[in-house]
Amino acid sequence: MTEAKKKNTDKSSADEFLDDLLDLEALADSELMREDRSEKKVSLAGEETPEEEQAAENQTMSEAEALRDEISVLQDRLMRALAEAENQRKRGIRERHEAEERGGRRLARDILPVYDNMKRALETIDDQQREQSKALIDGIELTQRELLNVFKKNNILPIDPQVGDKFDPNLHEALFEAPVPNVKKGHIIQVLGEGFTIAGSLVRPAQVGVSSGG
Repeated sequence: MTEAKKKNTDKSSADEFLDDLLDLEALADSELMREDRSEKKVSLAGEETPEEEQAAENQTMSEAEALRDEISVLQDRLMRALAEAENQRKRGIRERHEAEERGGRRLARDILPVYDNMKRALETIDDQQREQSKALIDGIELTQRELLNVFKKNNILPIDPQVGDKFDPNLHEALFEAPVPNVKKGHIIQVLGEGFTIAGSLVRPAQVGVSSGG
């Protein structure tokens, strides 16, 4: 069942409970009016005995109490139905958000290699090639910037560690360790590849080299 159908079903259930509640209130009012008319008729026909008056009063109170109990039950059911409808609405929002995030992660994993290849290609261009093919290279750089803008709009953000930063196993992947003088163990000595997150969730760790101590 789609979310829209669920909402319609929840609304219909709540409306049915509300209709039942209004019907019972109307029934209670009708019962009291009927009792009032009966008392007037009895008054016109003649006086009731005290026992008859007490019995009629007890019956009226019993019927009114039963109606109040039923109204209370329906009110409780109505509140539960409304609460369940609200829970389903929140659950639908959460599930939709999770589905969008999963789709975004898949998209990021598929398109990141394209970004990596584009970045590596630009890094290999020297000044002479840039001068000879300026228009082409400018177009590639523009495409790269547009791709980064698309990443940003979809909350896909780069992890860009710097040499000297402390290694974070939650964000970085150590491809090698090497002793480096004057560099503390567990600190980054080389950055080999960018990492990315989406909505705070890791898509790809940054690839780094780590010092094993001086």
